Amino acid sequence: MITLEALSKRYGETTAVDALDLTISPGRVTGFLGPNGAGKSTTMRMILGLDTATAGRALVDGRPYADWPVPLAKVGALLDAKALHPRRTARNHLIAMARSNGIPVSRVDEVLTIVGLDEVGRKRAGQFSLGMGQRLGIAGALLGDPEVLMFDEPVNGLDPDGVRWVRRLMRSLAAEGRTVFVSSHLMSEMQLTADQLVVIGRGRLIADAPIAEVIAGSSRTTVRIRIPSATDLAVLRDRLIAEAEQVESLPGQLIVTGVPAERVGDLAHELGVRLHELHTERASLEEAYMELTADSVQYGVVAG
Repeated sequence: MITLEALSKRYGETTAVDALDLTISPGRVTGFLGPNGAGKSTTMRMILGLDTATAGRALVDGRPYADWPVPLAKVGALLDAKALHPRRTARNHLIAMARSNGIPVSRVDEVLTIVGLDEVGRKRAGQFSLGMGQRLGIAGALLGDPEVLMFDEPVNGLDPDGVRWVRRLMRSLAAEGRTVFVSSHLMSEMQLTADQLVVIGRGRLIADAPIAEVIAGSSRTTVRIRIPSATDLAVLRDRLIAEAEQVESLPGQLIVTGVPAERVGDLAHELGVRLHELHTERASLEEAYMELTADSVQYGVVAG
């Protein structure tokens, strides 16, 4: 479990993270989302003690990361796949990490196999492609068989097969009861991988909720109703206007925002209206995310 208690970080006049209160629980994948400059990487660095908090604290199972005697056995992290000596082989890179934490060298070969690098373990890391570097970084995170795992953009540079492999890995780690905290800009992948979402913007918490709840809360989630009778359509439309946020009339159809399909069905039954279609059209995570963060983008561009 990761606990953030009023965690803040300021660089002079700039606030990178402002009073985050969060609990990242085990047994699920928690996606960490936010625009560029929102404070995601800074937050992860403060959890690992790589950045010092200005206020508040970050705890891993009730203790600061630095207080754990064997850190890699408690937390495994991939924050920057390029943070390694380029002239070391992949295997020697992991051996150095293992020896620094008293981890058996035999574990190095195990994790190289897990990430699919066992055949290139004696190749220099500086010769690796971006995707291979990501796999090596994931191997380092898994090295101590930790209870808590943190990944910053873990699928960066991976091919589709690698992306699917990472997705399955995250899900399997969470299913084992581990805490899995993942930052990513790939909304489609987060929608397939995460159970819980934490969204921040300009260093502040915007959302902390199950992914289904975040998507359901989007105004882009609508109910489409197809009605064969124009008279019935008008009757149901007039009733829905009193309850819905928005009712759009199309030939033979209504598109409703703010009322669930179950309620629409109940109203139609009550009014004796015959329906040919009643269908919920859910927003994608990307649409819900863009709506949530619309006022938090710091580095947007103007279309030409």
